[in-house]
Amino acid sequence: MSGHTARVRAGNDRTSLYTEITDKIIAELEAGRFPWVQPWGTASIKAPLAMPRNASTQRGYSGINVLILWGAVIEHGFSGQSWLTFRQALRLGGHVRKGERGTTVVYADRFTPDDERRRATEAGEEPGAIPFLKRFTVFNTDQCDGLPEDVAA
Repeated sequence: MSGHTARVRAGNDRTSLYTEITDKIIAELEAGRFPWVQPWGTASIKAPLAMPRNASTQRGYSGINVLILWGAVIEHGFSGQSWLTFRQALRLGGHVRKGERGTTVVYADRFTPDDERRRATEAGEEPGAIPFLKRFTVFNTDQCDGLPEDVAA
């Protein structure tokens, strides 16, 4: 695969991811719900008032991921705000139940290739960073079985 083809595909994937998230937010707005407003105290909310976190690393989610995961908790009636990837559930000794559908979250960052660092050093310039966007599928701990009690709680 040529370098140009790889860039085009990565760009298309990023665009489709942006479109996917935007379409979900627009659908919520059209349904009369504001996805950035947590509906405290409504009967449909079983999860405690909390920020979503990764159940394996205890790291909190941020940015658009908070809205996406809050929306999934509301939509599916999950009882908690703890999330795992498929592999994290396996590493913890549990598994995602067959037929469960995950929720897509995103990770955005920048990196500087070694060649760019060398070129910038030789030219006396600041190295250029390349932005990237990566998607992950996570599952609420309610969708998993066999997790250690402290993780599943």
